[in-house]
Amino acid sequence: MSDLVRALTESPASIPSSLFGLPEQPAHERVLFATDEQTGLKTILAVHSTARGPAFGGCRFWTYDNELAALNDALRLSQGMSLKNALANLPFGGGKAVIIKPAGDFDRPALFAAFGRAVASLNGAYITAEDVGTTTADMRVVQQHTQFVSGIPREGAFGGDPSPKTAWGVFVSIDEGVKRVLGRSSLEGVTVALQGLGAVGWHLAEFLHQAGAQLVVADVNADKVARAQAELKARAVSVNEILSVQADVLAPCALGAVLNAQSIPAIQAKLIAGAANNQLATVADGDALQARGITYLPDYLVNAGGIVSVAREFRNEGEESKVMAEVSEIRGRVAELLERIKVSGNTPGREADAWARSKLVKPV
Repeated sequence: MSDLVRALTESPASIPSSLFGLPEQPAHERVLFATDEQTGLKTILAVHSTARGPAFGGCRFWTYDNELAALNDALRLSQGMSLKNALANLPFGGGKAVIIKPAGDFDRPALFAAFGRAVASLNGAYITAEDVGTTTADMRVVQQHTQFVSGIPREGAFGGDPSPKTAWGVFVSIDEGVKRVLGRSSLEGVTVALQGLGAVGWHLAEFLHQAGAQLVVADVNADKVARAQAELKARAVSVNEILSVQADVLAPCALGAVLNAQSIPAIQAKLIAGAANNQLATVADGDALQARGITYLPDYLVNAGGIVSVAREFRNEGEESKVMAEVSEIRGRVAELLERIKVSGNTPGREADAWARSKLVKPV
């Protein structure tokens, strides 16, 4: 029995209404399941929308409990990319790929070569890049098999790891949110609880430290935590404590669904803005945050810096100063969202969703 069949049989409550899309949502345009017996590749490439252009989104390399969990991740992430790209005014739709990490030893370059061939089979409907678990080296391998890939360092030209740009977008969002929600004139002395010190989380921690914020950090990697303590004067707490620690701002920068019915009652921060995708387990969890007086800045609004970077690289329009200026425009969209909710009365999550969906049309 396959993992997918087992999950469908044993966990009927978690079965999506369709294998082609998320519950109560229109079906995705295309979902490709691709395998390669020789390398052990099992990948799902989800194209949510091409209304604005080719679907653009990174590739996640992860260990999943079962195949259904991988499918759900691909569907949620790809829909999020449609909303992210729309709000960022990019001429791209939304897509995402997930690769189920093989158990035991495997040939990583061969695996990503096979993934590159899977991307190529979509004939440009989907463009890939780095995400959690993948690297620029992986994308170089993919590039040998398809032109529809970005996030690759180029000699004498803009490109490569987009994580600093993602972090900068989150940083300006926090800065704007602190001013508008908390009424503080700067980040000096503001306490930020940062969950996750990966590529994006570390850059964000540096930006916050430089701006005078006081950091509370947690990560499964003890070495990263120790480094943050030594270099950024951070206070460390356990991964089980970070969401509920006393802080002004909570910045989730690990994996998704951390804002849920179990965690929300204990959150003490009044502003949430982080780099992780799909932070809300459900839309209703955004309502629960609002009911507790907590302002949540939607992840796909604040973490768009990375896709802005790889999109410019893909279009060969990259130049560091111009890219950073475009990423900095996220600040203005945060300000607009906060003004919009004053008028609509919606939660930030519901308002951002409606705003983004209104833009899921071909750019003029």
